Amino acid sequence: MSERIYEEAWDYTMKVLRDLYKSQNKEDEFKLWFNMNYVEDTIDTITVSVASSFLQQTMQKKGNFDIVLKKLKEITGQEDIKLNCIVVKEELSESKKSENSAAEKPSKKSAESETSSTDSNAAETKKTNFKKHQLLQEEYTFDTFIPGDNSNFAYNASVAVAKKPGKEYNPILLYGGSGLGKTHLMQAIGNYIYNNGGEKLKICYVSAESFTNEFTISIKEGKTNAFKNKYRNLDVLLLDDIHFLQGKESTQEELFYTFNALHEKKAQMVFTCDRPIKEIKNMAARLVSRLANGLCIDLQPPSYETRVAILQKKIDLMGKTLSQDIVEYIAKNIETNVRDLEAALNKVFGYADLVEKKPDLEITKHLLKDVMDSGSTESISIDVIQKVIADNYQISVADLKGKKRDKKFVVPRQIAIYIARELTEMAYTDIGNEFGGKDHSTIMSAYNKIAEQIKIDSSLESRIQLFIREIKEYKK
Repeated sequence: MSERIYEEAWDYTMKVLRDLYKSQNKEDEFKLWFNMNYVEDTIDTITVSVASSFLQQTMQKKGNFDIVLKKLKEITGQEDIKLNCIVVKEELSESKKSENSAAEKPSKKSAESETSSTDSNAAETKKTNFKKHQLLQEEYTFDTFIPGDNSNFAYNASVAVAKKPGKEYNPILLYGGSGLGKTHLMQAIGNYIYNNGGEKLKICYVSAESFTNEFTISIKEGKTNAFKNKYRNLDVLLLDDIHFLQGKESTQEELFYTFNALHEKKAQMVFTCDRPIKEIKNMAARLVSRLANGLCIDLQPPSYETRVAILQKKIDLMGKTLSQDIVEYIAKNIETNVRDLEAALNKVFGYADLVEKKPDLEITKHLLKDVMDSGSTESISIDVIQKVIADNYQISVADLKGKKRDKKFVVPRQIAIYIARELTEMAYTDIGNEFGGKDHSTIMSAYNKIAEQIKIDSSLESRIQLFIREIKEYKK
């Protein structure tokens, strides 16, 4: 039962943060991204509410819950206190909000219950019958994938593999650009097998990067036998983004022997890659041969009709509605991939949640103006990224690639690495080669540092977005 023992501390915490943001001329940002209401508390947990899932996810991504919790701990002196956030659609008038807590709590609980019920109704039947595999995302199923001219072959082959694992096509390699559905189909295969009599099968989904890291650790710790036993005794191996393995000779060798062991026992293998396997540089010929002898299928960007169908399916799954003219506008103007289509939808619905106003076509055009004007990132090179960042920080490209540890060089170097990872399909190792031959761990560390700083420094995020726009508009 809540005793509201932390309510005063909560109010004071929010006041301190509001004053801090106001002093930095960021009051509007505070009002938007710290828009949470105190609900109740226990001895070690404070529960707050936000108005939508979009707000909750964005505030989590920005690290705002962590900022509040840190300040709360400072003010209360309670290091064990936790923050719990629920989504509650507030529809109470201002006068009702000021009623006593005894009358207020049932209303909040009712609102919370109603929201939870609404959100879960659409998926209730699915959740009743669907069995969740710990390594797979439950939304990645064949039912949620929209096949079109660009992906019919890949879709039908994946279904065939899922129905008869290890028999129809083995191995199968799906390749194509980012956001076209490779990972979706791969995990759909795993989910189908697991949910159709495969609960006792050893099914493993892993990215090539994680596979490499796990193998490296096993060597360092003298546990290579355990690693081999894990992967060579699988019934289904789903290995994502194998282009990451280029140049990694030891990992390639291990995968080669793993492949042979699994193929001999007729275990199903599914791989994904961002390009045809024979175009990957520094890949062992015998491994390329093994993979190329399977069924290799490319996925292309979806056609206009397919994009419309994808948008309509996404809207249905979200339990929302959107006018047909908006759907057609998005489909006509975003031709790249499914991920970009979904991002546009989230932006439109995010606006609707925030202002509680149904978007029309003009509003949608304004909201997506940056997306429409940004252009494709396919032609963006590391050279352009380095040139733009170096110019902005008034240093040379050589300094950006170099090893100088002065802050005036380290910060722009980290930002350039972060943007390179965000705007290109290049792996950490490849980016490292473009930055003076730096190793994989150095590049990853630089990327993660900027990613973490963005969560607590909105000005850095804004600056990076300006750099990205300049990079996309750069003319040689």
